[in-house]
Amino acid sequence: MTRDLFARHRAVLPDWLALYYADPLEITHGEGRHVWDAAGRKYLDFFGGILTTMTAHALPEVTKAVAEQAGRIIHSSTLYLNRPMVELAERVAQLSGIPDARVFFTTSGTEANDTALLLATAHRRSNTILAMRNSYHGRSFSSVGITGNRGWSPTSLSPLQTLYVHGGVRTRGPYAHLDDREFIDACVADLEDLLGHTRAPAALIAEPVQGVGGFTSPPDGLYAAFREVLHERGILWIADEVQTGWGRTGEHFWGWQAHGRSGPPDIVTFAKGIGNGTSIGGVIARAEIMNCLDANSISTFGGTQLTMAAGLANLNHLLEHDLQGNARRVGGLLIERLRAVAAQVPHVREVRGRGLMIGVELTRPGTDEAAPEAASAVLEEARAGGLLVGKGGGHSTSVLRIAPPMSLTVAEAEEGAAILERALRSL
Repeated sequence: MTRDLFARHRAVLPDWLALYYADPLEITHGEGRHVWDAAGRKYLDFFGGILTTMTAHALPEVTKAVAEQAGRIIHSSTLYLNRPMVELAERVAQLSGIPDARVFFTTSGTEANDTALLLATAHRRSNTILAMRNSYHGRSFSSVGITGNRGWSPTSLSPLQTLYVHGGVRTRGPYAHLDDREFIDACVADLEDLLGHTRAPAALIAEPVQGVGGFTSPPDGLYAAFREVLHERGILWIADEVQTGWGRTGEHFWGWQAHGRSGPPDIVTFAKGIGNGTSIGGVIARAEIMNCLDANSISTFGGTQLTMAAGLANLNHLLEHDLQGNARRVGGLLIERLRAVAAQVPHVREVRGRGLMIGVELTRPGTDEAAPEAASAVLEEARAGGLLVGKGGGHSTSVLRIAPPMSLTVAEAEEGAAILERALRSL
């Protein structure tokens, strides 16, 4: 049955639509931190639909909210008042840390980043954007144009002029040998030099932890130091929190808070986990920025009643059950467990991450050369053992991406670590 579905998939869907595994997997249902395939096999899910199933599969509160809302009305567009949308926007604005915040809902992180770029370029009257090397911001024409990861950038054509800045990757590149303070100083100097060679940009867009790039991040405080340089010149800071938001990193509710010394970002984008699988993205910005557009706009599907009901129920569950604290505690245990394993596996160059956002970088033993074949082999072996993980990386890196639902238990973390250990040792 799965092979037949695969053949049908290939017949009608694009060749560039990526699928995991030599024998692709059809997931039919899930519960908690587990999913089942079409053959009835159970897996521990350590990737959550690309960090999207944030709280749990089939979370009762979300399921109930969606069913009740679907029984009333599913959709009306933004042309009409929408109580669930207003209620979720109020919660998000209050949690954002941005003064006088306004919220606009979209259907995805790509669309959220696209909107943020529209706002920043319109507000600043500039089409120049600063972005980080190794970054990923989506698959639309404009977001591909600022993505600093060749593997996810299918065209060099873009409506924007993009300039790439050092700093998103701590352990590779020309500044890797420096200590944290020196690393930040070198990246700031590079930014200041870059700004001396170009017209004033509209904004810097940056992921606090680079997701597709392999869960890489700079030392805490880098973006705060960048913010000081940008603020002097009126350049906006866009924090792409599509993967880092809602407490996943454990230490902070938003990833930007590790860099909050100079104040919050001007614009924050979010998506993925807030909907727990329903299609929610969004942009938070100060009123003067959000309201700068001088033409009408709507969103047909952004903020639909069904997704807003799901988002409200999911956010309430996350806050009431302190899943940020759970991500910090269980994620910390999982990272230490994996680091202990890594010390005995020559293919592992580094285990990095925060909370339940963990990367395991693989290289050819004794070198810094990427080992994509090893990453694929571990992915297959982990699946055979009953564990689903992701992979990523950019600029000749290969990384296993581990991001389970934030309700992961200690016992499940131990179970997943044991399966991953066997998969890594099988190399």
